[in-house]
Amino acid sequence: MSNERAVHVMVFDGFADWEPAHALAELRRWGRRTVRSVGFNHEPVTSMGGLRVTPDVDVASVEPADVELFIVPGGTLWERDDYARAPLEALLTNLVHAGTPVAAICAATLALGRAGILDDHRHTSNARSYLPAHVDGYAGGDHYVDVPVVADRHVITASGAAAVDFARAIFADLGVASDDERSMWFELFKHGRLPEAFAAPVADGTR
Repeated sequence: MSNERAVHVMVFDGFADWEPAHALAELRRWGRRTVRSVGFNHEPVTSMGGLRVTPDVDVASVEPADVELFIVPGGTLWERDDYARAPLEALLTNLVHAGTPVAAICAATLALGRAGILDDHRHTSNARSYLPAHVDGYAGGDHYVDVPVVADRHVITASGAAAVDFARAIFADLGVASDDERSMWFELFKHGRLPEAFAAPVADGTR
């Protein structure tokens, strides 16, 4: 495997493929990043939308030094605790301790909660009651913020209704595009507002 640092995204049966999609597309287009898929093993998985993905690497083999960003999308898997927790939680903990960005959306916030990462980071999720309902020993209630997305010391969390907000927070953390470009992108994909340069008619009435 290449020594180039890359964006790593967790894939598993039933992962919510749309939740990291905005971020991944622009990280490759704007940021020229390499993306690697990470599975619990090397077996192909099928997303919630029916996409079949063969992981590039299994989670136990990921070298933290190779990771620029680790994205964990949602999926009902996280509402159980019978997945391979130990290698994933070890990796997440190592990344956070190293200051490497970790981004979790929707039910994937439960994986961060079980790893203890949310106990001392400001964070959000699908609702204030969601984390304690699914994570035994969750101790981060005082750090919960009821907003679409929270970024605190390179830990990014988002509700399942905030995929665009999630992507913008990731771009900001990695320094992808300028503040103005990120704002323009957000207005376009969150609110459907075309930038004035595209919306305004040209002098001869054509485009």
